[in-house]
Amino acid sequence: MAEATYRGTVYPWQCDHVGHMNIMWYVGKFDEANWNFFARLGLTPTYLRESGRGMAAVQQNISYKRELLAGDIVEVGSRLLEIRDKSIRFRHEMRNAETGELAATCEITGVHMDRRARKSAPFAPAIREAVVKHLAAATPVIA
Repeated sequence: MAEATYRGTVYPWQCDHVGHMNIMWYVGKFDEANWNFFARLGLTPTYLRESGRGMAAVQQNISYKRELLAGDIVEVGSRLLEIRDKSIRFRHEMRNAETGELAATCEITGVHMDRRARKSAPFAPAIREAVVKHLAAATPVIA
């Protein structure tokens, strides 16, 4: 599994009328994983606040593999796939932590932006260096 960026539980109120976790909660759990993953790359809340920078998702593709039910323990692992001057692409894998079964995957392209100008901005050299190191240390993605 990729580096763990989220751990949680499926609550009954997160399930829909057919008894499995509703898609809005998959997205929410992936979003929480985003911010933990970004922090590991140096895109911490402090960095984002002090630099006037932000991250914006510009593409998100989710594949649902197996349903999750109330009471299931969930773990999301995240892996960096690519860095460009102003953007990164990464993949989340959501698993049932008890069984190890893959429940969903999410591939996201995120853009580093200047929050005041509301435009994309290059990553700072220190951030880019940390991201490149993280990418070099990553293991290949197995679908």
